[in-house]
Amino acid sequence: MYRERRAGQLPATAWLASARPGPEDHRVLPDGCIDIIWHSDGRLIVAGPDTAATMVRWMPGVRYAGLRFDPGHGPAHVGVDAEQLRDSRADLADLWGAGPARQLTERIAAAADPVAALTAELAGRTAHPGLSDPLAPAIVAGIQGRAPVVDLARAAGLSERQLLRRCRRMFGYGPKTLARILRLQDAVRAARPGRTLADVAADAGYADQAHLSHEVRALTGVTATGLLTPVSTSPEAA
Repeated sequence: MYRERRAGQLPATAWLASARPGPEDHRVLPDGCIDIIWHSDGRLIVAGPDTAATMVRWMPGVRYAGLRFDPGHGPAHVGVDAEQLRDSRADLADLWGAGPARQLTERIAAAADPVAALTAELAGRTAHPGLSDPLAPAIVAGIQGRAPVVDLARAAGLSERQLLRRCRRMFGYGPKTLARILRLQDAVRAARPGRTLADVAADAGYADQAHLSHEVRALTGVTATGLLTPVSTSPEAA
């Protein structure tokens, strides 16, 4: 079971999940996002931005509630720059301290709606001003519009090296890696029953089907056919 909704108070998607009677393994695709994830067995973790797909296991009887921050917005709410969290799963206690993390875990566990409780708690915290970057939405929009890195930097009034540093802090990696990851997400959204991989490649901005196949294999470890054949999907629950 998986449900999600926009977190109206935050630049994030709130989601709730639980496993069926047996354990379930899920392939989590890289998306340029940071998640805060509560497990009903008492864990509260931060999932950093991944550079490749990871496999996670949902355990029977365990509920999961998460906030998946839009690309570039997680660091200000978590309090750590994205590059420090790249390809990692960290206990929130290691970032916020044992006391605050334990109190948050207890409040979520006691709530009738853990997703709403997690959202309210994070919305009530003051965002870290040094980790909030107003350029994030423009950079994401430029990358999704397939602008070259040199044009992105020029539009932002930055050198390419300055843009690289800003992207690493906001997203966990540079603009070229972010572009590959966002293009993969575009391909997943473009895949629908009856569509060919050539059509998906064209819609998502790949040079051709071979380019799509190479990138899917590199970022996910599976074939384009295996990934992009439409099936029910379940995002983060690391």
